[in-house]
Amino acid sequence: MPGFLGFGRRARQERIGFGLYTAAVGAARDPFLFTELAAPDTLDGRFDIVGLYVFLTIQRLKREPEPGPALAQAVFDAMFSDMDVNLREMGVGDMVVGRRVRAMWEAFHGRAQAYADPMEAGDMGQLEAALARNIWRGAPPPNPDAPAALRRLVLAQEAFLNTQTLRELGAGAIRFLPAQEAAR
Repeated sequence: MPGFLGFGRRARQERIGFGLYTAAVGAARDPFLFTELAAPDTLDGRFDIVGLYVFLTIQRLKREPEPGPALAQAVFDAMFSDMDVNLREMGVGDMVVGRRVRAMWEAFHGRAQAYADPMEAGDMGQLEAALARNIWRGAPPPNPDAPAALRRLVLAQEAFLNTQTLRELGAGAIRFLPAQEAAR
């Protein structure tokens, strides 16, 4: 019987993780990010912005006691399950999907570490540089003020997420500020 009960809890966490992931994707689709901040409106650009919002969600959950870390893992799992499905829907062959998802997984982890380290150290210059390097892939952003605005957005979203309780997050309720408001 304990295995069955564990399965129910795991299935519930998966549902909540998918809901949290879906909310992060919704926030990452804010047109302001692609117009005013000029994040590339490409498959890679959208992946990077979704990854940024998922990173913020996961970081928030990981700082909590259980079920926070388990929900963080469920959000991560939901993201890469969704990436797998999306690649298949785009016509990427079965033989290639695994490699592409693995490359995306590695890219996400690298970006998450590139954002987490300066945030933990309070090094906002390094955070801004990491955002610029990853979102605009090393090219100068079309809007030169965009990296600073994106840094402000990340910090505002992090602060806003910190006002939400584990009880709210554990119920699958997560909110993000509108991107324009957060980037001020």
